[in-house]
This record gives sequence, C-alpha cells and structure tokens, in this order.
Amino acid sequence: MPHHIRAARWREQDIVATVIAEALQPTPIAAWLIPDQEQRGRVLADVAAIWVEHAMFYGDVHVTSDLTAATVCFHQYGPVPPPADYATRLATAAGPHAERFRLLDDIMDSRQPTTAHYHLAFLAVRPTYQRTGRGRALTEHLRCRLDLIELSSWTLTLPAGQHLLAQAGYDADHAIARLAEDVTIQAMCRRPGQRDQTATAALRPPGWPPSRPPSLTRNHGCA
Repeated sequence: MPHHIRAARWREQDIVATVIAEALQPTPIAAWLIPDQEQRGRVLADVAAIWVEHAMFYGDVHVTSDLTAATVCFHQYGPVPPPADYATRLATAAGPHAERFRLLDDIMDSRQPTTAHYHLAFLAVRPTYQRTGRGRALTEHLRCRLDLIELSSWTLTLPAGQHLLAQAGYDADHAIARLAEDVTIQAMCRRPGQRDQTATAALRPPGWPPSRPPSLTRNHGCA
C-alpha cells in the first residue's frame, strides 16, 4: 500500500519530535547520549524538538500522512545559523547530557560539506512501523525533489540506516566516527540522479561535488 508523504504542519512539531525520539531510543547512540534510561525518551524528544522547529525556518519537515515517519532536513545553500539561544535551550533540554550532544554537533560540523547541499538531519520511523515501506517512501520522495532541482544531499547515519540510504543512491565516506566501542556514525552523500547503488565512494573534500553547481530553489538522520 503506497504511503502518502506531505509537509508537516506547524502544530505537528511535537509529534515529529516524538517520532524521532521513539526511533532513536533503542539505539546504542541514544544510550551513549543519555545513559539514564528513565530520562532518555524525554531528553531525546526535547532536543529533537529544537531541531524540528529550526527546520521549519531553514529547511523542511515531511511526514507520512499517518504521522508515523518523518524526515527533517536543512537547506545548506550557505551557512545555516544555529537555533535561537541554542546553548541555553540545549542545556535545558538535555541537562547533564548536553556535553555529549555538543560533541555530536562538533562531529557533524567537521564532516559536513562546505558546498551547497541538502542536509538530511533525521529520517525516523516509529519502531512498530519499521520495515513497512515508510522509510523507503520518504527517501523516494526526497530523491524526486532533489533530482528535480539538481541538489546534492548529505547525512550522518547509524549503521542500521546505511542500507536504505545506499539503495537511494547515497555513498558512504570511508571514515567512520566512533563515539564509543559500540557506537558509530557514518557520513553519506548523494549526487543528483544517483540511486540504487552500493555505498562505495568516499565523501569528497571541501570541493565536493565536482559536478556543475546545483540549481538553487527553496525546497537537518540519524537516519
């Protein structure tokens, strides 16, 4: 059964943040970010809410019509400012765990391309709805939009998300960021028209991609 994809509404921000938190909660990176299991779901949702709101201004948020899956993305045509009063809001949302979120931010900033691109910040599906085609529907919807405007895409993903992204044409960087012994994240990028490939090419240095500049029109994973 096809899954209808639409732009999220302003009033749905908290729902999207909850989807992200539920998708991340059972993962090793969530346990590393928030060792306290009782606090984990709330902190994940509160931090995700900061970025969902920010994407409403500097990117886009798309959801399945039943609000069980979502993408949160940023239009990186140039430097995107941090969320308003980010340090204070992160400290309030994450409390004693804020330092690890800041470390994750630093890793992302150090790996992100400097040329114009689309940043897939979150690709999340509620656990009970995973493996039902919702993630694939979201990546296909994203692929169609980005190929139309000839814009490259970049993301950091957990190991579990690499296969789906590779099928959508994303290539993996050879370097893997290891946050702890069992916690890794992988940078992946996709050029316009690229799909159904395995993750083989390395992420290019600051000049990436070497092809002609994208046509810029308005369109933030753990995937």
